[in-house]
Amino acid sequence: MRYYKIDFEKIGKISLKIAAASLLLGLASCEEALVEKPKFIVVENFFNTSDEVEAAVNAIYSPLRATNYTVYETSLECQADYAYGRGSWAPLHEQQGLNDANISRVQGLWNNFYLSIRNANLVIRNAPNGTSISQEDIAKHVGEAKFMRAFNYFQLVRNWAGVPLRTEENMTENDLRKSTPEEVYALIEADLKEAEMNLPDRAANVGRPTRWAAKTMLAEVLLTLGRYEEAKTKADEVIKSNRFSLVPVQSVQDFQTDVFGPELVSTTEEIFYLKYTRQVNQGNYMLWITNHPSTNLFNFGGAYVVYGFTTEPFYKNWPEGDLRKDLWQKVNIGLGPNTLISAKFADNQAISQQGAGNDDPVYGYNDALLLFAEAATRAANAPTAEALEALNQVHRRAYGQLPGSPSEVDYELADYTTETFLDLIIQERAYEFLYLGKRWLDLKRINKVKEFVKKNKGVDVADKHLLWPIPVSELNFNRALNPATDQNPGY
Repeated sequence: MRYYKIDFEKIGKISLKIAAASLLLGLASCEEALVEKPKFIVVENFFNTSDEVEAAVNAIYSPLRATNYTVYETSLECQADYAYGRGSWAPLHEQQGLNDANISRVQGLWNNFYLSIRNANLVIRNAPNGTSISQEDIAKHVGEAKFMRAFNYFQLVRNWAGVPLRTEENMTENDLRKSTPEEVYALIEADLKEAEMNLPDRAANVGRPTRWAAKTMLAEVLLTLGRYEEAKTKADEVIKSNRFSLVPVQSVQDFQTDVFGPELVSTTEEIFYLKYTRQVNQGNYMLWITNHPSTNLFNFGGAYVVYGFTTEPFYKNWPEGDLRKDLWQKVNIGLGPNTLISAKFADNQAISQQGAGNDDPVYGYNDALLLFAEAATRAANAPTAEALEALNQVHRRAYGQLPGSPSEVDYELADYTTETFLDLIIQERAYEFLYLGKRWLDLKRINKVKEFVKKNKGVDVADKHLLWPIPVSELNFNRALNPATDQNPGY
């Protein structure tokens, strides 16, 4: 008999947002006992009922929440062509490879991605053997576990390339070779297709992934792999489901409250968000990371880790009238009056540095629209009317217009070639997803990191900076890895 230790300490919390017994990700019901002390779980006695398996599914999210996913997004943002990192994060924007502090930081991310994968593997392996659980519930819970396993591997493969593939079949083995990126993507695709088939149309609890989340992530994966027609189809399925729409805004404050606000339970554009609430160690850490005390947007000040400059091309070329531009504020943090600090997330009633109520938008309807616009254009090797409309919906909202109605700010198809239209979509993604960790990965995906960082920052990106180093702890622990040949170049 084998025993597994599952830590439920970070899973439970009382939702201040949900009036009924809805769950947030990794959370328990408002009316239930919410925190279990870590304990040894006998597999044969635990994965038997739907509630027990759901508790194990909840544990998949714990390694990503707290500060971990925020630290991941921040690490990516500091490398983007519009941002800089302060203090120990500064070597990221120097683009010459990671120093000791950041090597240690990304090792923590690696460990947490794999811990989440381990917890997903436990569900995938053990849920089908439950004695008091329906086949429908098994499929749903395993589908969620596979969605999250794919999510974790998608982060790993884009930042480290080839990595060891730990699945339910080999999870007890220490020594695993480094799989190729192609092998990692094959598992991601297989997991997402199963999740797409078995996840519900509508989540029973706010924040859990649905088949639409699986389709959206699969669209991004397929776009990354250059399978444009398939990526277009998946994104289009999300759009044509008519389940989602962009939240209209007319001001910066509308963005802060109606799109990213701390009081929101959910919105019409939410597809898959990491859910947070105003409880100690259950809130969004990004507000502490991004804010400066003088912004008065976060009642615990802020570390202003990520910043930009008004004097650089990215900001100077950003058209006036775009409300998203004003989600950056000019704040002198000791680097002059032209320094920019994010004003995207605001919560003046947070209860601690890790106690802000704002959710983290991982995939929203804006993702589906812009993924479709790019995939459709690449598939046709030309701008299309459908791609243009998808792009214009995001663009209209940014200027305070109704997303679904033609407006004076609309782009016109005749004004663009294939190349310039794709450039427009990539730029729109940069404006739309500022501070969500997507720009660096986009530039890597289209092979334009060096071009854009040089253009906007004047910095030459070293080849070694394009991948993060495999942690020494993994190389020491996993004897199937050879540090001389398996470490990423330059480390």
